[in-house]
Amino acid sequence: MTQPVDVIWWITAVEIPAVASLFWLHWRMRSELLSRVDGQRTRHDADVSDLRDGLADFKLDVARNYVSIPYLKDIEKRLTAHLLRIEAKLDSPSKKEILHD
Repeated sequence: MTQPVDVIWWITAVEIPAVASLFWLHWRMRSELLSRVDGQRTRHDADVSDLRDGLADFKLDVARNYVSIPYLKDIEKRLTAHLLRIEAKLDSPSKKEILHD
């Protein structure tokens, strides 16, 4: 005949160490995960910063090397003409002002 295992002995010898080891394993995995997330966030921020700097350098390079001076002068003339037309419209009296006088 086998003797039944004492419940208190089973809890003390097996269950408490098993639960404690599972708790320790969970705590350790959580702390490792948090440290990895922080590392990934730091690397991600550095990569984003590098990409932004690279994009700004590329935009500057395009503006310097690919836009011709005559094209810029043409754009400037067109913008100036539009601004002068807007200014003329703002300076001229409107029909409502003429009718009210």
